[in-house]
This record gives sequence, structure tokens and C-alpha cells, in this order.
Amino acid sequence: MEQRISLVTLGVTDLARARTFYEALGWEGQTVQDTVFYQAGGLAVVLWSRAKLAADCGLEDRGPGGFGGIALAQNLRSPEEVDALLATAERAGATVTRPAATTFYGGYAGVFTDPEGHAWEVAHNPGFTLAEDGSLVLPDFDDV
Repeated sequence: MEQRISLVTLGVTDLARARTFYEALGWEGQTVQDTVFYQAGGLAVVLWSRAKLAADCGLEDRGPGGFGGIALAQNLRSPEEVDALLATAERAGATVTRPAATTFYGGYAGVFTDPEGHAWEVAHNPGFTLAEDGSLVLPDFDDV
């Protein structure tokens, strides 16, 4: 298996509400057969029916509401960008579950959940380089 991810699919109970939320964050998507696709750098973020996603994975849907064991993250270029994105997300209907604060690694981060409960960390990590296109370049941890 190649070391890469092509798509991240978020199961949602209300596709219209989910799309409205992500559009309020500035995302532009395409709807195809009750599925919304967003180009997100070198991968795609997809919104699809939670019930259909569970069935497609051969899993029982236990419903939203609890921690699903996964968090999405977006690294930003400054602490000010973190604060601005958390405020934008909250205005769009997100719940800020961890206000932005200085982190143990010398960065600055906070977390929000979208209206479906998917956790998003937004962070400024001075040790991680962001390319001009926003792609993350990990440091050589042997040099850290």
C-alpha cells in the first residue's frame, strides 16, 4: 500500500446543512449523486450520507454524538490565522471544544466540531513547514 490518502469521507445526517457549513468556511464543492466533493490540496474531502457510508463500509451506524476516534486537522501560518478560523467556524455553526491556546510543542491550536460532530484541530506549528500551496512538509525528526 502506498503511503498516501486520496479521500476523507465524512458521514453526515443532513447533507444540505453540512454543505452550507463548509461553504460558510469558504470551501467550494461539487455535488454529484447526493455526495459533495471538495478538492483539499492533494486529496478530497467528501460529504455523504452517514447511513450510506456505514453500509458501504459494512459497519453498524451507532449515530453521531460521541467521539469517533479521529480528528481532522489544518495547519495554518500564524496564531492569528488560528483565531480567525475558529471565529469563522463558530459563526458558521461550529462548536469550539478547545479554545486556542499555546501548546506543549510551542505552537498554538484549538479545536472545533462541525454540526455533525466531526472534530477539526486548527493549529500553527512553527516546526512544520507549509508550502505555498498549503501542503504540509514534515521536519526530519532526527534533527529536532
